[in-house]
Amino acid sequence: MEQVKDKKFGMVIDLDKCTGCGSCMVACMSENNVPFREDETDKLLSVAWMRVYKMTNRKPYPDTEVCYFPRPCMHCEGQHSGHSPCVSVCPAVATDYSTATGIVSQIYTRCFGCRYCMAACPYHARVFNWFDPVWPHGMEKSLSPDVSVRMRGVVEKCSFCYHRYQKAMEKAYVDGRKELEENEYQTSCTQACPAGAITFGDLNNTHHEVYKIAQPDHKHHGKSKNPKVFRLLERLGTNPKVYYLSSRKWVRQLGDNYRPDEIMK
Repeated sequence: MEQVKDKKFGMVIDLDKCTGCGSCMVACMSENNVPFREDETDKLLSVAWMRVYKMTNRKPYPDTEVCYFPRPCMHCEGQHSGHSPCVSVCPAVATDYSTATGIVSQIYTRCFGCRYCMAACPYHARVFNWFDPVWPHGMEKSLSPDVSVRMRGVVEKCSFCYHRYQKAMEKAYVDGRKELEENEYQTSCTQACPAGAITFGDLNNTHHEVYKIAQPDHKHHGKSKNPKVFRLLERLGTNPKVYYLSSRKWVRQLGDNYRPDEIMK
């Protein structure tokens, strides 16, 4: 029987291309039935799996530079496979790490809302549902049937659109295949980005574009061999699968939480 190699799905986000338009956020909410409130001004109560942040080099005009920073779930692997911060602390096993895909799942029916995972996540990639979702009249007909709608009292997060992976694998099985082509499984944010700033694929597959850009060194916990590629808070050792690409040194330094006096002037 043919042996299928384990996958490590991840993405590279080119910060030099990102314009901060927010298309990835809108696509994510639409694809995954993420609820919204009438008043979205209170960001502590709003729910979003993908957020876009803005940062600057802290220099006065005309030397000011701006960078927009999309942040999905990092799907951390940790120092040892599966020991991501959130998975390690969940008492209900409502979140788990898949060694077959490298994706950190969220099982809503097991979650009882203790929010330990939110406290453990250094990226603030998880959100808590304070309210049951209320959809405007008629909008419930446009919800995706592939993603369950979450009730109040549970934590939710980015899943790398895992339901798309399941559908792609089902189609491949019908076609008599065990492996997917690179374009058969793509996240909604990747496809929606008008600037083409997001690249998604298998970090274990040397033929995938995401591998060629990220150049992960799996002997050193996925640290990139590309000097222009970095991961958020790399020094924490969470071993995330979301890589960022930038030609600007101050962007790469801020991504690893350097102090202002450490940033290159």
